Amino acid sequence: MQVEQTMTSDEYRWQTIKSRETTVEQPFFYAVKTTGIFCRPGCASRLPNRDNVEFFASCEEARQAGYRPCRRCRPQGLSAEKRREEIIIRACRVMEGRETPLKLDELAGQCGLSPGYFHRLFKKTVGVTPKEYSAMGQAQRFRLSLKKGRSVTEAIYEAGYSSSGRAYESSQQHLAMTPKNYQRGGAGQTIEYAFGRSFLGLVLVAATGQGVCAIEFGDDRASLARQLQKDFPKATLLEAGPEFAALVDKVIGCIETPETGCTLPLDIQGTAFQQRVWFALRQIPSGSTASYGEIARSIGQPDAARAVAGACAGNRLAVVIPCHRVVCSDGRISGYKWGARRKRLLLDQEKGGRVAPETDS
Repeated sequence: MQVEQTMTSDEYRWQTIKSRETTVEQPFFYAVKTTGIFCRPGCASRLPNRDNVEFFASCEEARQAGYRPCRRCRPQGLSAEKRREEIIIRACRVMEGRETPLKLDELAGQCGLSPGYFHRLFKKTVGVTPKEYSAMGQAQRFRLSLKKGRSVTEAIYEAGYSSSGRAYESSQQHLAMTPKNYQRGGAGQTIEYAFGRSFLGLVLVAATGQGVCAIEFGDDRASLARQLQKDFPKATLLEAGPEFAALVDKVIGCIETPETGCTLPLDIQGTAFQQRVWFALRQIPSGSTASYGEIARSIGQPDAARAVAGACAGNRLAVVIPCHRVVCSDGRISGYKWGARRKRLLLDQEKGGRVAPETDS
């Protein structure tokens, strides 16, 4: 994924070539005077002498300067990395379009890869295994059927589950409640919540039995509780007891020191597209940013910048799913569900800036 990083000089480009780095903020190409060939960063050819290297912003510039494209890295076509990404994106589309999952060897065969290599490449690219991705999509179809008012039996059939047991097992992993309860807006489900305080002010933390389902910032407890009830209209909401404080402290720790990472048990609910966006967001390092367009390209849908923004707006897990690290293409701070001021404070804090604590509501 491309992250915020300024390419200040040709020396930076040279270090990129030496490290065989394939992902750079600003695409460039390099040419070797002694061979008359130009390549893309990450080319596996022999490292040239620095004095013989020229840099170009595009293939056309290199060609106009008299250089011809490398036959190894094929700079005028897709890079090997992008070709691999396209293979995995096509595999995801195949999986999303099927009611019943394909076996690993069948899916790998359709992609022209061995099962073992396909499995490793898929997990590296998407972040989950093919089986896990397929299960996420199946659970999403099940969830949408329930929301449309289908009976549990109809939803099980439409989602392609082989039995009610499999559907209920999946629902515990992806819905954090039984199908009947989800269909009724969480009826019969208990969600505990409590409040904490970080440098951003008041924080609501809510959790099901499966994990944290909401982290919300706000100005007062009543409005935060109302929002939680709106998200889970028929669930039983209980303000948690003292034993919940340890979980709240962990959430506050993730907010205050994001560079340490987050190992919280999470209940993340969303469409297959949202899941891909949210996974991409979690790959942005603390202290860095990416644009909506960069996120769209990283998930293989370069024209989906608006949809990426929608997925960010649908995020219920503030900071843990770091939608605050997404900015406009020119680096400007854009909209944020919990307010542009909080977004700016988060970014300043992650870059080592000093922020003033909020006062209690």
